Amino acid sequence: MPPKEPPRRRVPGPGRPQGGGRPKPAAHPSVGRPRLSARSGPKAAPALRLGSPKPRLRLVSLGLTLVMLAFVVRLLQVQAVDASAYAAKAEKNRYSSATLAAERGEITDRGGIALATSVDAHDITADPSMFTAKFSKTHDAPQQAAALLAPILRKDAGDLAKQLSTPKSRYAVLARRQTPQIWKQIKDLKGVFAEKARADKAKGGPGANVLLGVFQEPSSKRVYPNGDLAAGILGYVNAEGKGAGGLETQLNKDLAGTDGQITYAQSGGRRVPTVGAREVPAVPGSDIELTIDRDIQFAAQSAIAEQVQKSKADRGYVIVQDNRTGEVLAMANAPGFDPNNLSQANAAAMGNAALQDVYEPGSTAKVMSMAAVLEENAATPGTHVVVPNRLHRGDRLFKDDIDHPTWYLTLNGVLAKSSNIGTILATEQLGKTRPQANQVLYSYLRKFGLGSPSGLGYPGETAGILAAPKDWSTSQQYTIPFGQGLSLNAMQAASVYSTIANGGVRIQPTLVRGMKGPDGRFTPAPAPKKTRVVSEATAKTLATMLESVVDDVEGTGTKARIPGYRVGGKTGTSNRVDPATGRYKGYTASFAGFAPADNPRITVYCAIQNPTRGSYFGGQICGPIYKQVMEFALKTLQVAPTGSKPARLPVSFSPGQ
Repeated sequence: MPPKEPPRRRVPGPGRPQGGGRPKPAAHPSVGRPRLSARSGPKAAPALRLGSPKPRLRLVSLGLTLVMLAFVVRLLQVQAVDASAYAAKAEKNRYSSATLAAERGEITDRGGIALATSVDAHDITADPSMFTAKFSKTHDAPQQAAALLAPILRKDAGDLAKQLSTPKSRYAVLARRQTPQIWKQIKDLKGVFAEKARADKAKGGPGANVLLGVFQEPSSKRVYPNGDLAAGILGYVNAEGKGAGGLETQLNKDLAGTDGQITYAQSGGRRVPTVGAREVPAVPGSDIELTIDRDIQFAAQSAIAEQVQKSKADRGYVIVQDNRTGEVLAMANAPGFDPNNLSQANAAAMGNAALQDVYEPGSTAKVMSMAAVLEENAATPGTHVVVPNRLHRGDRLFKDDIDHPTWYLTLNGVLAKSSNIGTILATEQLGKTRPQANQVLYSYLRKFGLGSPSGLGYPGETAGILAAPKDWSTSQQYTIPFGQGLSLNAMQAASVYSTIANGGVRIQPTLVRGMKGPDGRFTPAPAPKKTRVVSEATAKTLATMLESVVDDVEGTGTKARIPGYRVGGKTGTSNRVDPATGRYKGYTASFAGFAPADNPRITVYCAIQNPTRGSYFGGQICGPIYKQVMEFALKTLQVAPTGSKPARLPVSFSPGQ
């Protein structure tokens, strides 16, 4: 019989614990199995018990849920609640905007010759954040860059270093409106430093480049091709490219145009060329055409500059006007300035003295007194006027510029010999009393334009000084008729003679003929205002009387004669008020007139302030200037010579007549 098998050991199942109690978890299949080993016998290894994973899974799930919730909340905040703010910030960081400067309009003379124009230039800019030690790989990048740029830009190195040492800024303007040559120097220097940086980096160095953050923006520079020619009229522009004087200021809105803007993608301060840009193009300014004739302006400016220097005078001015239209053909000042080089200009010469100086005109104003006398029928050119050596009026004795025996003059002779006493006596006939005569004279002075701006609208133009008759002092009642005790500017003085030359009609002076807009269309300037001052008959009579000043041997303006042309004019020599002290010191010499006297076309006025060498009489130093400028203007405008002879009115009379 085969042997009996030993009874098998009974192992309790997982649902039936041995000996009672809670059931034990099922063991891993390997638990309880004997491990076979060369060193071990059939003894079984002890059982391992694992904890439940559910609590840990719940904790991880909760953590992930909280994290995802935070992401969702942040996502909602970024994309919904603060979407516009973040979009704007992203736009700002990604995109950069730059102004596209509008091209400033030209200023030309009446023939289209440029007097002021604009050329291409560059604004030198920098990104200060690129000059930090971290970016530039050197601790003193601002100082190094400033030292390199200062001699090129003609700036102080300390000021440049300060601009470059603002790391929170991304934009700084180092210099405006630099020439292309300046930018080329900087660009070449940047290239040299870029090459050195590459070589240094290849050798294991930091590769520092202190000029990497220097850039340029297209701009324009105002240029005056003729230097100081007509600078007093044109004015100049400031560092911002805006008008800062003269017509550049007065017409700045029309000249400046409208700036545009370009927005482009950028990275690290550099434009991304593959991304399109949004551009609003600039609208260029209008071109302004002046009434000025460049050649006549040059002749006038040369003549007055030479005489001012010769006479060692403070200053002088010449105005040339077309009396038929009121157009100013020239307005010259001496000394002047070059608007291309303002750093070297004398501040006292940078305005337009012909419009901004106020002074007492002297005898050139007598023509207005004579106009009032003739228009009021108080006298005729042949009226006899007995002129003593001295005349007592008010609180003083009046005299002429020279001592003389009693003169027996006609009214025409009073003007020809420029007698102060004769003018006082003539204007006394304007009223039954002196106050009445004063009121009548005042009304004519106002109609001739005194006491009001000329109408040019020029910045800083003076209206002159003309008090109301009730405010005239005792002496002013008698000095105003011969041009002392009232003040005007050179344009006002010239306009008086243009009014007479134009048959008694005052035409408001003009400097601008019109403007041409960006579309190329020319728009003429508005027609100037016209005012009847005296009758045509009175104007013609005055023109004839003014011829006696120049043509008659007894006249004071013989140096203004022009061969082939009849000339009417008047000299002036007045006491001058020193602007510094407010007291009379020195003289104002002047001459005013027009030609041809029988058919007037051109008016020329000259005045010189405080001549200190040689003669100070208007006929002696301004008469020749008048002749020189008038001759040139007549030839330039091709005005035919006079065909008729002057009337030659009598200057004096015999006492027995």
